[in-house]
Amino acid sequence: MAERKRKIVNDPVYGFITIDHPLIFTLISHPYYQRLRRIHQMALAHLVYPGAMHTRFHHSMGAYHLMSCALAELKSKGVEITEEEDIAARMAILLHDIGHGPYSHALENGIIEGVSHEKISQWLMEELNKEMGGALSLTIDIFNGRYHKTFLHQLVSSQLDVDRMDYLNRDSFYTGVSEGVIGYDRIIKMLTVHNGELMVEEKGIYSIEKFIVARRLMYWQVYLHKTVLSAENMLVNILRRAKELASKGVSLFASPALHYFLYNTITAANFEEEPTCLQKFCLLDDYDIMGAIKVWVQHEDKVLSLLCNWLINRHLLKCTLSDDDFDATRIQRFKQLVEEEYGIIGKDLDYFVFTGTASLSAYNMNTEKINILFKDGTVKDISSIENALVSHTLAIPVKKFYICHPKI
Repeated sequence: MAERKRKIVNDPVYGFITIDHPLIFTLISHPYYQRLRRIHQMALAHLVYPGAMHTRFHHSMGAYHLMSCALAELKSKGVEITEEEDIAARMAILLHDIGHGPYSHALENGIIEGVSHEKISQWLMEELNKEMGGALSLTIDIFNGRYHKTFLHQLVSSQLDVDRMDYLNRDSFYTGVSEGVIGYDRIIKMLTVHNGELMVEEKGIYSIEKFIVARRLMYWQVYLHKTVLSAENMLVNILRRAKELASKGVSLFASPALHYFLYNTITAANFEEEPTCLQKFCLLDDYDIMGAIKVWVQHEDKVLSLLCNWLINRHLLKCTLSDDDFDATRIQRFKQLVEEEYGIIGKDLDYFVFTGTASLSAYNMNTEKINILFKDGTVKDISSIENALVSHTLAIPVKKFYICHPKI
């Protein structure tokens, strides 16, 4: 593999990204990793922001680039990082999204029961580690926070990790929503390690506040946008309906991988006990789901065909956000209108009229904090600094209720 030791990838956000180690090249070349090219980073957000067509592969490569920059910066400040730790940390961030299913969270809610993408990521890492002769052991320890150098895990997963830095920057780039733009380069320049923990130098306070503000704005303007919520809930309901029909033995068009997950009850036990289950999961991507939905438009089941038709043609359910929960009378009124208009009855109405909640805590003071290191050696959490923007507003969780129903 000597001739493949160094590769460069042209990224529209950061320019050239360098792949400079055979292990990293082997990992990126693996079919499990290449699958991420076929999974949209932002699921159905492109129905609102047409440019948001980038993939989990783009994002993982971007996070890898930022990790490389952060490690180089820390080393230049005298932080001891061995070559083995450097490579392991970079592979940890490459693998952080490896377990995502088609359209990200839709699959977890639709046809797989009680299995999170985080858990699937763990299983895939263990599987890859076996294939690579134990080369990912340190990577897995860093990923799970078991390694003694805590700051390496914090770069992979914390309130100030390179994952968040990349997705905010990348998603704002592809959606055109400028509120998400962050000074990632300045934040990386301000990173330091104190007592084994990742911190930010005092000069970086305002860049961190901007980072937290950007996250809040991107969530409400993009990720939790009411039309995005509507589309993604419709997709979840389509998969639930398909699963319900499959459990009754109804014939459904599906790729072999999707057929397996539709016609079998899949839980964590299946993944742990059946080696083929994980392999079949890795054959699933956005194309399986959307290919099936296009065919299901013609299905004889009225609920399935109607939902698929509406999603394919962007005839989305109306979604209304509110600070208060929706009363039963209002929900019932919408159900009655759907019954009269489309002849849908009984429990099937729940596929067309439903409520839910969307919540966000832009900065969580109870989890791993963002610590600021002052010149005199004192350490303070970003929310406890005098006149801090974060303590007054951004640490307060925001919860909104929503109702979705056809436009009648």
